Parts: sequence; C-alpha cells; structure tokens
Amino acid sequence: MTLEDILNILKSQASPDNVAGMARFGINPDKTLGVSIPALRKLAKQIGRDHRIAQELWDSGIHEARILAGFVDDPKLVTEAQLEAWVAGFDSWDVCDQVCAGLFDATPFAWNKAVEWTARPEEFVKRAGFVLMAALAVHDKKAADDRFIAFLPLIARESNDARNFVRKAVNWALRGIGKRNRALNQVAIQTARDIQMLDSKTARWIAADALRELSSDAVQAKLVR
Repeated sequence: MTLEDILNILKSQASPDNVAGMARFGINPDKTLGVSIPALRKLAKQIGRDHRIAQELWDSGIHEARILAGFVDDPKLVTEAQLEAWVAGFDSWDVCDQVCAGLFDATPFAWNKAVEWTARPEEFVKRAGFVLMAALAVHDKKAADDRFIAFLPLIARESNDARNFVRKAVNWALRGIGKRNRALNQVAIQTARDIQMLDSKTARWIAADALRELSSDAVQAKLVR
C-alpha cells in the first residue's frame, strides 16, 4: 500500500462534523479530516509495520496520518533524532498521546526522554514527557519501582504548570504510577499530599484528583488482588 493509497482512504472517510466535534474537545482542527481512532487502528492492521511509510505519513502533515504513523512504525527502527523531530511537530494532545503511548514508549529512548522532555518549555513536548511516564507505568512490566519513584520529584516540580494539556498529563502520570502496585501507590499518594500543600491552584487540583482515584476503594481492591 503506497502513501497515496493510504491518504486516499483517509480522505474518503473525512467528516467535517467530526472535525467540529473534535475541536470542542481541544483537538487541533488544522489539517484534520475527522477520521476516528478505531478506523485508524483498522487501517494500521491492513498496512502492518512499515518504518518507511510511517515517515511518509508523518511528513504529510495530515493530523490522522500522523497518528497512523505512530501505529505502523517499528519501535526497533525509531532513532533518537526521529523522536526529537516528531515531538517538535506535536500540535494537538491526541497526536501527542497516541504516538507517545503507542510508539515512543516502546523505544530504548523512552525513559530518558520522559525525564528530558518534562523540563522543556514547549507545551506538547512537556506533555509528551509525562505521557511517557504514564505509558511506561502500564506497558513496561519489568521495570523496577525505583525507576518510577525517580519520576515523582519531576511530577511535583511541574505540578504548578497551569497549561491545560500539561496539568492533565502531570495528573495522568501521577495516577498511572500510583496504580502500578501497592508500594508505588503509597509513594504516589504521599507525593500527591505533598503537592497539595503547594501554593498553587493547579497543584491542588492535580493532587486532589489523584488522591481521589488512588485512595478509592476500587483502586485499593485491585492492588490487593
């Protein structure tokens, strides 16, 4: 399947109504066709893993093509230079999240980039760092607890960033780490309590929301099981 074939399929599924709906959820409507994530995943299965076509899809600049690129790329072939080039092109939270949690987290660079990117000033680059933390908490089954504990000071450090797409990712990372196992749950809860003491409305929101979930009966019961 060529790039032209794939783009023709995407354009055939375009929906201006969907684009308008996506915009209401904070998704950048620029170069967006309105193709659903399930439809993109179905198309990704038809394409299969293809590093070359992934780069071509990304270079097209089309919103859905960039998400699709993350679905079909081979994490074993992704270079650090590619990560940096793609993260610099993030302009919408959904592209950021899908690519980070579906491709970048499976590369050898994920742990270092989670640290590096959370210190960067760009909104979607910083978000990408925290999305990587949340994704690693779910997907890296063999990682030691200490690796996640090392993320917690970074979460606390950025918990006063009031930008919507950053604060939600900071919260996501904290909750993700706290749901990994019982030991991390307790450390994450203490981190949330520390964040709650900061003189920041954003920090207090992040902490309260994380504490609500991490202390819930449902999460506690799941961790016991």
